[in-house]
Amino acid sequence: MLELYTKIRRKSKKVKIKDIAVGGDSPITVQSMTNTKTHDVESTVKQIRALEEAGCDIIRVAVPDMASAVAISEIKKQIRIPLVADVHFDYRLAIESIKQGADGLRINPGNIGNVDRVRKVVEMAKSYQVPIRIGVNSGSLEKDLLKKYGGPTPEALVESALRHVEILENMSFDQIVISLKSSDVLSCIHAYKLIAEKVDYPLHLGITEAGTLLTGTIKSSVGLGILLYEGIGDTIRVSLTGEPIDEVKVGIEILKSLNLREHGINLISCPTCGRTQINLINIAEEVQEKLSYIKKPLKVAVMGCVVNGPGEAREADIGIAGGNKRVAIFKKGEIIKTVPEENAVSELLNEIKKMIND
Repeated sequence: MLELYTKIRRKSKKVKIKDIAVGGDSPITVQSMTNTKTHDVESTVKQIRALEEAGCDIIRVAVPDMASAVAISEIKKQIRIPLVADVHFDYRLAIESIKQGADGLRINPGNIGNVDRVRKVVEMAKSYQVPIRIGVNSGSLEKDLLKKYGGPTPEALVESALRHVEILENMSFDQIVISLKSSDVLSCIHAYKLIAEKVDYPLHLGITEAGTLLTGTIKSSVGLGILLYEGIGDTIRVSLTGEPIDEVKVGIEILKSLNLREHGINLISCPTCGRTQINLINIAEEVQEKLSYIKKPLKVAVMGCVVNGPGEAREADIGIAGGNKRVAIFKKGEIIKTVPEENAVSELLNEIKKMIND
C-alpha cells in the first residue's frame, strides 16, 4: 500500500562497480569515504571493515599521491565491498589506481589535464572495465561557467557535468555515474532534477559539506529525501563532518524511511510527554544500541504511555508500551507479558532473540 505514495523511479543505465550494480532496477546503494590516510593500509582497512559491518555498500578513498594509489592493492585484499579511487589533477594517479585494483574512479575530466591525458585514463578504465563518476562540485566549477551564470547555480553545475560527459562520450566511454553536489540544499535538488531530464546515466546523490552530525543529517535528509521520493537517485553518500560510520547509518535510515531499503531495526519510539511514567529515553537508547548488530529487518516499538503506545506496539513486529512503572510487551499484535520497568530492556531483547532464531 505504501508503495503507492512513491513516484516511479527514473529510468537509468546500469553501471557495475565490481559486483555492485548502480542504476537501472538495482537497489539504491549507500556509500561513504574514509578519512584515514590511504597509504596507512592498516588504519584504512580497519575503518572500511567497520563501515562494511554498518551496511556500507561502496567505499571511496582519497588518492592524493602515488603512495596512496599503490596502497589500493593491499587494501583490496582485506575488504569485501567495491573501492572507488578519488583522484584530482594528476592523471597518473588515476591510471595507477586502476592498475592497483580500484573498482571505480571519481574524477573531473576537466581537471585531469589535456585531452591526451584524459584519453589515457579512459583507455585504462575501458581495459579494466572500471566505471568513472563525474563529480561536479559547486566549490570547484570552471571559471567560465561561474562568469556565465554569475555563480555556482544549478544550471552551471549541469553544464559542467554535461561538458565532462561529452569528453568521455567522444572517447566512446559510457560507463559513467554523475554527481552534482552543492552545500545549498535547494540548488542541489534543482540541479539533479535538471540533469535527470537530460541524461540516462545513474546519479550519485549528495549534499556536499553538509555540516556536523546534526545539521548535516538534517540537510542530507531533506535534500536526498525529496529527490529519492521523486524517483531520482541511484546511490547516495551523506557527507558529515565526523565519523564515516555515521554517514552510513544516516544514509540507511533515509532509505528505510522511504521504504527503499530493508536493513536491521526500524525503531519506533514516542517523543515522551507528561503522561510517560517510565524512563522512556534511556530505554529507547539502550534498545537501539543493543540491537545495532541485527541485520534482519525488524520493526520495534518503544512507547511511553497507554494513549498511542498499544496501537503502535501492535503495528510493530514486537514492542513495549509503558504504564505505571511497568511495561506491556507486545509480539505480533498480542500482549505476551507485563514486566517491571527495570526488566523492560532485558525481557524485550530476549523476545527479539527468540524471533530472530525462529
